[in-house]
Amino acid sequence: MSFRLLLLSAVLASFGALTTVALLDVGFWGIIKPHFESWGAGQVLADLVILAVLSCIWMVRDAPERGLPAWPFLLITLAAGSFGPLFYLLVREWRSGGKAA
Repeated sequence: MSFRLLLLSAVLASFGALTTVALLDVGFWGIIKPHFESWGAGQVLADLVILAVLSCIWMVRDAPERGLPAWPFLLITLAAGSFGPLFYLLVREWRSGGKAA
């Protein structure tokens, strides 16, 4: 297993654990609601939306070069944010066999 594959797996597992704890603690609305309570929190939400859109554009452009369909990862990004690009990177690295891209 390549270092990048191991690192991506660790990041995905850690982020998944953090998300699970947050959902169990405050629920989905509890994660979203604070972003509408101040300008600073709204700025963070806007930043995350911009990053998600840029990630989707990148995945759509990169996927054909890698022989991957982009749509499942776009749907994951729309539904679960950073999980989409993280899964895309993980699958991309796994399919490349750990070769430098």
